[in-house]
Amino acid sequence: MVPPTNRLKFPMSTLAGKIAVISGGTTGIGLATAQRFVAEGAHVFIFGRRQAQLDEAAKLIGRNVTAIQADAANLDDLDRVAAAVKAEKGVVDIIVSNAGYTEQASIDTLTPEHFDKAFNLMARGPVFLVQKLLPLMTGSGSIILVSSAMHIMGIPGHTAYAATKAALRSYARTWAAEFKDRGIRVNMLSPGVTDTPILDAQSAPREDLVSMYQGMVPIGRLARAEEIANAALFLASDQSSYVTGSDLMADGGIGQV
Repeated sequence: MVPPTNRLKFPMSTLAGKIAVISGGTTGIGLATAQRFVAEGAHVFIFGRRQAQLDEAAKLIGRNVTAIQADAANLDDLDRVAAAVKAEKGVVDIIVSNAGYTEQASIDTLTPEHFDKAFNLMARGPVFLVQKLLPLMTGSGSIILVSSAMHIMGIPGHTAYAATKAALRSYARTWAAEFKDRGIRVNMLSPGVTDTPILDAQSAPREDLVSMYQGMVPIGRLARAEEIANAALFLASDQSSYVTGSDLMADGGIGQV
């Protein structure tokens, strides 16, 4: 019989007392992650640009949530987010850089405006979100950069989008080394195609996109947002205490085979 002192211990609430900040936390993966974190004992700060979506998300989360209207691409807004977190809680344990969108453009039609919009939100924004919240991460913590399986794939029409997601892979490696003496872990989470409202914003009809992507995914279906939230929970919690600088591919195999 194994002595009680050697038994593994699994906490009932894996994020009890933790403070998390989630960009793009109003819909899809961000909202599902906020809901899961709160269910596991965390207080979450979510932010996004649209007040109506923020209000609805806060209602869905129900408790232990602070909603802030802010644009993840706007550095002044990120200052406000950091100030609000500091004033209310004083510390940050988990950062989830999730805000993003998909807008396709072939190299023939790509414009500087399209390129800058993608990079400002999904490559520049995460850098300064982390920079501004870092002083509140007191000696430990987990940073999760939500990327996409597309950063290792070649799908036409995604020049800017895929490049921003590839940049996050570099950030995870660099920051894992840079923050190693601070006790802060940095990992990337790369979902496959996920059934979220982002599909509704594409130029092709949703049903056509779903059919196309399902044919590419070895598991044979799109991801559910809560499945990606499960992966985020692993990276946020002490269950991944020996994981840093990694890329967790929660992609149904689309980027693997």
